[in-house]
Amino acid sequence: MNPVEPDPASTTDPRDEHAMRLALDQAHNAWLVGEVPVGAVIMQGGQVLATGYNRPITTHDPTAHAEIVALRHAAALVQNYRLPDCELYVTLEPCPMCAMALMHARFKRVVFAAADPKTGAAGGRVNLFADAGLNHHTAVQGGVLAEPCGALLREFFAERRGQRRRQREAAEAPGIPTGDAIELEDPAA
Repeated sequence: MNPVEPDPASTTDPRDEHAMRLALDQAHNAWLVGEVPVGAVIMQGGQVLATGYNRPITTHDPTAHAEIVALRHAAALVQNYRLPDCELYVTLEPCPMCAMALMHARFKRVVFAAADPKTGAAGGRVNLFADAGLNHHTAVQGGVLAEPCGALLREFFAERRGQRRRQREAAEAPGIPTGDAIELEDPAA
Protein backbone atom coordinates (compact mmCIF):
# COMPACT_ATOMS: atom_id res chain seq x y z
CA MET A 1 0.00 0.00 0.00
CA ASN A 2 1.21 3.51 -0.85
CA PRO A 3 2.14 5.25 2.44
CA VAL A 4 0.02 8.32 1.63
CA GLU A 5 -3.19 6.39 1.05
CA PRO A 6 -5.58 5.86 3.95
CA ASP A 7 -5.70 2.32 5.27
CA PRO A 8 -9.36 1.27 4.98
CA ALA A 9 -8.88 -1.30 7.75
CA SER A 10 -7.77 1.30 10.28
CA THR A 11 -9.77 3.96 12.02
CA THR A 12 -8.77 7.59 12.10
CA ASP A 13 -7.02 8.70 15.26
CA PRO A 14 -9.40 11.09 17.09
CA ARG A 15 -6.54 13.58 17.52
CA ASP A 16 -5.98 13.62 13.76
CA GLU A 17 -9.68 14.09 13.13
CA HIS A 18 -9.85 16.94 15.68
CA ALA A 19 -6.88 18.75 14.12
CA MET A 20 -8.29 18.27 10.61
CA ARG A 21 -11.62 19.75 11.71
CA LEU A 22 -9.68 22.83 12.86
CA ALA A 23 -8.02 22.96 9.43
CA LEU A 24 -11.45 22.67 7.81
CA ASP A 25 -12.58 25.70 9.85
CA GLN A 26 -9.59 27.58 8.43
CA ALA A 27 -10.64 26.51 4.93
CA HIS A 28 -14.06 28.06 5.54
CA ASN A 29 -12.29 31.31 6.51
CA ALA A 30 -10.50 31.27 3.14
CA TRP A 31 -13.81 30.92 1.32
CA LEU A 32 -15.30 33.83 3.25
CA VAL A 33 -12.59 36.16 1.92
CA GLY A 34 -12.82 34.83 -1.65
CA GLU A 35 -9.85 32.46 -1.58
CA VAL A 36 -9.73 28.81 -2.59
CA PRO A 37 -10.86 27.06 0.62
CA VAL A 38 -7.74 25.35 1.93
CA GLY A 39 -6.84 25.47 5.62
CA ALA A 40 -3.91 24.29 7.69
CA VAL A 41 -3.13 23.73 11.36
CA ILE A 42 0.26 23.05 12.93
CA MET A 43 0.22 20.97 16.10
CA GLN A 44 3.07 20.69 18.58
CA GLY A 45 2.79 18.31 21.50
CA GLY A 46 -0.95 17.94 20.98
CA GLN A 47 -1.54 21.71 21.07
CA VAL A 48 -2.31 24.12 18.26
CA LEU A 49 0.83 26.11 17.48
CA ALA A 50 -0.34 27.99 14.38
CA THR A 51 -3.08 28.10 11.78
CA GLY A 52 -3.40 29.42 8.26
CA TYR A 53 -5.63 29.55 5.25
CA ASN A 54 -5.06 30.35 1.60
CA ARG A 55 -4.31 34.04 1.00
CA PRO A 56 -2.58 34.46 -2.37
CA ILE A 57 -5.38 36.60 -3.82
CA THR A 58 -5.92 38.88 -0.83
CA THR A 59 -2.20 39.33 -0.11
CA HIS A 60 -1.04 39.39 -3.75
CA ASP A 61 1.48 36.72 -2.75
CA PRO A 62 1.68 33.54 -4.82
CA THR A 63 3.42 31.76 -1.92
CA ALA A 64 0.64 32.46 0.60
CA HIS A 65 -0.76 28.93 0.58
CA ALA A 66 -2.40 27.75 3.81
CA GLU A 67 0.63 25.62 4.74
CA ILE A 68 3.11 28.45 4.18
CA VAL A 69 0.98 30.96 6.13
CA ALA A 70 0.81 28.55 9.09
CA LEU A 71 4.50 27.67 8.74
CA ARG A 72 5.52 31.33 8.88
CA HIS A 73 3.44 31.87 12.03
CA ALA A 74 4.83 28.78 13.73
CA ALA A 75 8.46 29.59 12.90
CA ALA A 76 8.02 33.12 14.21
CA LEU A 77 6.47 31.84 17.45
CA VAL A 78 9.27 29.38 18.20
CA GLN A 79 11.90 31.68 16.68
CA ASN A 80 13.34 28.91 14.55
CA TYR A 81 12.75 27.83 10.96
CA ARG A 82 13.11 24.19 11.96
CA LEU A 83 10.06 22.55 13.49
CA PRO A 84 11.02 18.88 13.93
CA ASP A 85 8.45 18.13 16.63
CA CYS A 86 5.50 19.54 14.66
CA GLU A 87 2.72 18.00 12.61
CA LEU A 88 0.84 19.80 9.86
CA TYR A 89 -2.82 19.11 9.06
CA VAL A 90 -4.07 20.49 5.76
CA THR A 91 -7.36 20.06 3.92
CA LEU A 92 -5.73 19.53 0.49
CA GLU A 93 -2.62 17.58 -0.43
CA PRO A 94 0.39 19.93 -0.40
CA CYS A 95 1.79 21.23 -3.68
CA PRO A 96 5.52 20.88 -4.47
CA MET A 97 6.35 24.32 -3.02
CA CYS A 98 4.64 23.54 0.28
CA ALA A 99 6.01 19.99 0.44
CA MET A 100 9.59 21.20 0.09
CA ALA A 101 9.07 23.99 2.65
CA LEU A 102 7.70 21.44 5.14
CA MET A 103 10.64 19.12 4.59
CA HIS A 104 13.08 22.02 4.87
CA ALA A 105 11.47 22.88 8.22
CA ARG A 106 11.98 19.21 9.23
CA PHE A 107 8.33 18.49 10.03
CA LYS A 108 7.76 15.19 11.76
CA ARG A 109 4.48 14.47 10.00
CA VAL A 110 2.07 15.85 7.40
CA VAL A 111 -1.58 14.79 7.38
CA PHE A 112 -3.83 15.85 4.50
CA ALA A 113 -7.48 15.32 3.70
CA ALA A 114 -8.29 15.49 -0.02
CA ALA A 115 -5.85 14.25 -2.65
CA ASP A 116 -4.86 16.61 -5.45
CA PRO A 117 -4.27 14.65 -8.66
CA LYS A 118 -3.22 17.77 -10.59
CA THR A 119 -0.58 19.35 -8.33
CA GLY A 120 -0.31 17.13 -5.25
CA ALA A 121 3.23 16.40 -4.10
CA ALA A 122 2.44 13.67 -1.57
CA GLY A 123 1.37 11.01 -4.05
CA GLY A 124 -1.34 12.78 -6.08
CA ARG A 125 0.87 13.92 -8.97
CA VAL A 126 4.32 13.24 -7.55
CA ASN A 127 5.56 12.13 -4.16
CA LEU A 128 8.37 14.38 -3.03
CA PHE A 129 8.10 12.99 0.49
CA ALA A 130 9.16 9.56 -0.82
CA ASP A 131 12.40 10.83 -2.41
CA ALA A 132 15.10 8.74 -0.70
CA GLY A 133 17.78 11.18 -1.88
CA LEU A 134 16.56 13.98 0.38
CA ASN A 135 18.20 14.51 3.75
CA HIS A 136 14.95 14.68 5.74
CA HIS A 137 11.99 12.32 5.62
CA THR A 138 8.57 13.41 6.79
CA ALA A 139 5.85 10.86 7.56
CA VAL A 140 2.74 11.45 5.45
CA GLN A 141 -0.85 10.32 5.87
CA GLY A 142 -3.64 11.13 3.46
CA GLY A 143 -7.39 10.79 3.51
CA VAL A 144 -8.26 12.11 7.00
CA LEU A 145 -11.73 13.70 6.59
CA ALA A 146 -11.21 13.57 2.82
CA GLU A 147 -14.93 13.66 2.03
CA PRO A 148 -15.95 16.87 3.85
CA CYS A 149 -12.77 18.65 2.77
CA GLY A 150 -13.17 17.53 -0.83
CA ALA A 151 -16.85 18.46 -0.79
CA LEU A 152 -16.00 21.99 0.34
CA LEU A 153 -13.61 22.40 -2.59
CA ARG A 154 -16.11 20.95 -5.08
CA GLU A 155 -18.86 23.27 -3.80
CA PHE A 156 -16.56 26.30 -3.99
CA PHE A 157 -15.55 25.62 -7.60
CA ALA A 158 -19.13 24.79 -8.63
CA GLU A 159 -20.23 28.14 -7.20
CA ARG A 160 -17.42 29.95 -9.04
CA ARG A 161 -18.29 28.24 -12.34
CA GLY A 162 -21.94 29.26 -11.84
CA GLN A 163 -20.97 32.87 -11.19
CA ARG A 164 -18.82 32.99 -14.35
CA ARG A 165 -21.62 31.40 -16.39
CA ARG A 166 -24.18 33.95 -15.12
CA GLN A 167 -21.78 36.83 -15.88
CA ARG A 168 -21.16 35.49 -19.37
CA GLU A 169 -24.90 35.06 -20.01
CA ALA A 170 -25.65 38.58 -18.76
CA ALA A 171 -22.98 40.06 -21.02
CA GLU A 172 -24.31 38.18 -24.05
CA ALA A 173 -28.02 38.80 -23.41
CA PRO A 174 -29.73 40.49 -26.41
CA GLY A 175 -31.81 43.60 -25.95
CA ILE A 176 -29.96 44.97 -22.97
CA PRO A 177 -28.92 48.48 -23.92
CA THR A 178 -25.48 49.75 -23.08
CA GLY A 179 -24.89 53.32 -21.97
CA ASP A 180 -24.09 54.37 -25.56
CA ALA A 181 -27.32 52.95 -26.96
CA ILE A 182 -29.71 54.75 -24.62
CA GLU A 183 -31.32 57.83 -26.17
CA LEU A 184 -32.72 60.28 -23.68
CA GLU A 185 -35.68 62.45 -24.57
CA ASP A 186 -35.29 66.15 -24.01
CA PRO A 187 -37.97 67.07 -21.47
CA ALA A 188 -37.95 70.66 -22.67
CA ALA A 189 -38.96 69.76 -26.24
